[in-house]
Amino acid sequence: KEELQELREEPIDPQVQQEIIDSIEEVYFSSDSFDIVKYELEKLPPVLNLQELEAYRDKLKQQQAAVSKKVADLILEKQPAYVKELERVTSLQTSLQLAAVICTNGRRHLNMAKEGFTQASLGLLANQRKRQLLVGLLKSLRTIKTLQRTDVRLSEMLEEEDYPGAIQLCLECQKAASTFKHYSCISELNSKLLDTLEQIEEQLDVALSKICKNFDVSHYTKVQQAYRLLGKTQTAMDQLHMHFTQAIHNTVFQVVLGYVELCAGNTDTKFQKLQYKDLCTHITSDSYIPCLTDLCKALWEVMLSYYQTMQWHEEHDQDEAETTSAVSDGNNVIGTEESSFDRSYVKKKLEHGLSRIWQDVQLKVKTYLLGTDLSSFKYDDFIFVLDIISRLMQVGEEFCGSKSEVLQESIRKQSVNYFKTYHRTHLEELRMFLENETWELCPVKSSFSILQLHEFKFLEQSRSPSVSPSKQLPSTLSAAATLFEQYCHGGNPFEIQADSKDDETEDVLASNGYESDEQEKSAYQEYDSDSDVPEELKRDYVDEETGDAPVKSVSRETLRSRKRSDYNLNKVNAPILTNTTLNVIRLVGKYMQMMNILKPIAFDVIHFMSQLFDYYLYAVYTFFGRNDMFESAGLGLSSSRLRTTLSRIQESLIDLEVSADPTGTLAAAEERKEKVPSPHLSHLVVLTSGSSLYGLAERVVATESL
Repeated sequence: KEELQELREEPIDPQVQQEIIDSIEEVYFSSDSFDIVKYELEKLPPVLNLQELEAYRDKLKQQQAAVSKKVADLILEKQPAYVKELERVTSLQTSLQLAAVICTNGRRHLNMAKEGFTQASLGLLANQRKRQLLVGLLKSLRTIKTLQRTDVRLSEMLEEEDYPGAIQLCLECQKAASTFKHYSCISELNSKLLDTLEQIEEQLDVALSKICKNFDVSHYTKVQQAYRLLGKTQTAMDQLHMHFTQAIHNTVFQVVLGYVELCAGNTDTKFQKLQYKDLCTHITSDSYIPCLTDLCKALWEVMLSYYQTMQWHEEHDQDEAETTSAVSDGNNVIGTEESSFDRSYVKKKLEHGLSRIWQDVQLKVKTYLLGTDLSSFKYDDFIFVLDIISRLMQVGEEFCGSKSEVLQESIRKQSVNYFKTYHRTHLEELRMFLENETWELCPVKSSFSILQLHEFKFLEQSRSPSVSPSKQLPSTLSAAATLFEQYCHGGNPFEIQADSKDDETEDVLASNGYESDEQEKSAYQEYDSDSDVPEELKRDYVDEETGDAPVKSVSRETLRSRKRSDYNLNKVNAPILTNTTLNVIRLVGKYMQMMNILKPIAFDVIHFMSQLFDYYLYAVYTFFGRNDMFESAGLGLSSSRLRTTLSRIQESLIDLEVSADPTGTLAAAEERKEKVPSPHLSHLVVLTSGSSLYGLAERVVATESL
């Protein structure tokens, strides 16, 4: 200890002292439980050396002395701070004693205050507070009672279709219920209100679906206000488009199903399980046109409702935008942006839905059109079908600007199929006319024009005297207004179609050449009879038309002479026509009507129309112009150009085979269907008699009529 004391008191250089401290092993600073003695003893070597031990002991003593001196220096360094902190502790003790005195005085003053107030005064204040609590409780109970009676009023409002009022009341009740949710009876009421709100949304969806077939402004306004209160404007628009799609499907299915069951004549429910495509194949020919008309009427109602829905949104969005801009301020900027976003979403959704709705309509009508073979239909019935589809395509173009490619393609297929059959039938009919033609003049007025025929009236509809001004009015209006504007407040564009089928003076059917057999006979009598022609000549003409023998016992030469004389005196400006010529002209008019309506197959129609002339030309030549002395090939032609033309007609149009070969190929049979046998001159026409100048009159009439 003395040595250690001497070392501690011995002056030492601070740098040397720090080096001695740094030389101490880290293990000495590890923890308080470190056993220094054990550590040093374990470090001793097996063989001890006294000098080394003394040197190591001196080193440890120096280290201990350096640490002791360092600690002493630190204590001396912190001595002023220790004194200062001791003074603070003394000051704190004095403050605590003062606080104790203050607390004692406060308790004494509180006891004096307690003794100064009476128990009655405090009781009065307590009663007043209780009264206020009871008044508030009474108000709450009255509100709860009103809430519990709300479901009755909500049911009444739903029956009245006051959806905005019902939702407003329900939301207010929910807000009030959340205020009194600490009452146990309110939890049950709150769940009932949630169920009522869901019921209102279901009824709203049903009310929204009614818009698809019968748009009502007040009804739709209520529905939109209700969805706006619910904050589901975009959801309502999505649901509306789903309802329109469903309405199209249900409408066409019910219309077709009704006609199928009506034609079936029983109440069998097997048709209800069929798909729409299969159901369309059960439509009979007699019910095809009425069903198509009703189908288009029903689809028109759906599209008109969609058009009126768009109009409603355009008007109300414009009014709402003006109102919002007039009262906008800094407090409702967010609400204005949300409202503007909703309007933009609704507008885009409605615009996109136009093409979608029309596409659904096209597909449904296409399925119906292709479900029945129209090749066996009468001409006027087929024209009526085309006219309905033409009007429907006009509706589609005004609805969404569509060219109706789906409808055009489906009607093109049906038209090509129908027209091939129609053309084949009339070629055979033309052959019959040619073989029964006596090549006499057809007595017509000098003012005769093909525009007077019903088949050509579509070319000059506005100048036709048979169309009354009342019938022309819809056509005039349609030029200035669209079909949707014209029939927005009532009526149906397809009702005119149905009515005009029984009225030859209707605009649409006249413009499309609709004509029944009775009308054709009337027109034929109108233009093919003349008061200047003797009655006996008229009767002879009628008899010759049917191919029967004349009823009067007058020679054919006398009749021809009288007819030629009558024609020369009174019919100088009249065209030279025969019964067959007039028939061909009528067919050309019908073909032109088909071209006017069916522009996609106009090339096919004009090709078939040219075959009518080709066949007439071929017949006239083979009857009156052939000269076998010039050529032995069969045509007897002296002109190379005429030879080429007639050879083409003979190869493409004339069936030269006498009978069909049952072993022939299918391709050959199909090719023969496109051809018609060569006509034969009527036995009533004599070309070998010198008294009739070898049929000079017949030859002139035939050539001039050509």
